[in-house]
Amino acid sequence: MFEQELARFQDMVARLAELRRCLDVEGARVEIAKLEQTAAAADFWTNQEVAQKALQKLKNLKTVVEGPETLQQELIDAQELLELAEDDGDESMAGEIATLADDIEAKLHELELSSLFTDPRDEKHAIVNIHPGAGGTESCDWASMLYRMVARWCERHEYHVEVVDYQPGDEAGLKGATITVSGPYAYGHLKSEAGVHRLVRISPFDANKRRHTSFAAIEVLTEVDEDIQIEVREEDLKMDVFRASGPGGQKVNKTSSAVRLTHLPTGIVVACQIERSQHRNRETALQLLKAKLYDVEMKKMEAELAAQREGQMDVAWGSQIRSYVLQPYQLVKDHRTQAETSDVNRVLDGDIDLFIETYLKWNLERKGRN
Repeated sequence: MFEQELARFQDMVARLAELRRCLDVEGARVEIAKLEQTAAAADFWTNQEVAQKALQKLKNLKTVVEGPETLQQELIDAQELLELAEDDGDESMAGEIATLADDIEAKLHELELSSLFTDPRDEKHAIVNIHPGAGGTESCDWASMLYRMVARWCERHEYHVEVVDYQPGDEAGLKGATITVSGPYAYGHLKSEAGVHRLVRISPFDANKRRHTSFAAIEVLTEVDEDIQIEVREEDLKMDVFRASGPGGQKVNKTSSAVRLTHLPTGIVVACQIERSQHRNRETALQLLKAKLYDVEMKKMEAELAAQREGQMDVAWGSQIRSYVLQPYQLVKDHRTQAETSDVNRVLDGDIDLFIETYLKWNLERKGRN
């Protein structure tokens, strides 16, 4: 009577056991005990910064342990309920047990996804830059559609978004935008979106209703911790100030408080216009610049390792990672993972979890092969 549910529970027990091994739950327990002993010392708060980092690490380790432990207990309770219902021949419990199995399955899926975050940067906040490619208004409009897609994903998952820079297009869309995304594993989730995105559609800006192909790029960076030393010399910086742009209204700054920094040795340009204070905008822009420089160095290291393993350098920027076809048929396809869906509207409304999850699995397998 309950054979299907029993099989599901047995499968989840096996998956949870494998997950505990991958997450090294027992190793995390040992480290938790050491950190708790350190936190109990009388001089623990002598160095506030070190103490805060230790407590954050302790919190993260407890999350690693508590998730699988809680789920394991839920599985035990659910199996006991199933056994009782089966012994009593109570078919009325079938619906409740099926619902319980669905709930546990969803929680297990979330835990399995978290085990794919193997990069130390994954747990950090993300900085997302969106820029149109060549193509004028078409590409600017496509960039604004990608901006909305990312923002809607953040909204669906209750992540906090702060607009750092937003430059509207001359006719439609945007010339460029930068946002910071705060939330659990923000960078780990959104790094799948880094690259060039291609759109094929009947242009709303073409009176002849011809099909156009547009390109826009998404860059995803991780915030740089204070303990990571990124040297930026004042003599290497060129600072320009300008008035904040926007749609108008109370939020538009009437003074030249927006800041644009150019890093002369690399040519990297960053801007911030979120604050009314020029000084605070400069500080934020400097943090963005450090994040970009850190990302450049990390990509160099990854490329060198890839070259040693495969004898060639990976091409990151300028390679098409995903296509969104609206006409003559509807399809969104990721060219790295081969994941695809015909529900284009849902994807553009922020439902990109399919592509995030398949990318994380593909990336982990790729690293394993290398």
